[in-house]
Amino acid sequence: MLWVVPLLSACPGDDGDDGGPAPLFPEDYDASYVEVRNCRGSGDHDLHNIRILVDPSGLAAYEGRAEPFPEGSVVMKEEYDFGDVSCSGEIVQWTVMRKLAEGSGEPTLGWQWQELDLDRRVVEEDGQRCIACHTGCGVPPDGYDGTCSIPP
Repeated sequence: MLWVVPLLSACPGDDGDDGGPAPLFPEDYDASYVEVRNCRGSGDHDLHNIRILVDPSGLAAYEGRAEPFPEGSVVMKEEYDFGDVSCSGEIVQWTVMRKLAEGSGEPTLGWQWQELDLDRRVVEEDGQRCIACHTGCGVPPDGYDGTCSIPP
């Protein structure tokens, strides 16, 4: 007797739920997130060009640099191909940081970190590369609460 067992796979085009962690930002983030740093090159992100956006709850903290980021606020980098100097083409990946509850400092600097591929699948969480780079970004004027970019 021959038994046939159907196999299920999580291929692109399926429902998108591959059982991995959920992205830290909504699919329609572009409707509410605000650009705080325009398109620029980034030697720290595989030479991708990046745009930095912040969700509405973190905007005042990012721009004002005096109040702490509220728990749950999100800072995101849209990453574009090296040759896309206007950041107008396809996004190649995202890196995201979400503020954790007060007192959640070490070892992630008080943030949760994610790197996502172009299909919004999480490929790394709390990566040491992100944390190590942002470790020196906590003190003004060059950084604020783990963010590395001085606002314009």
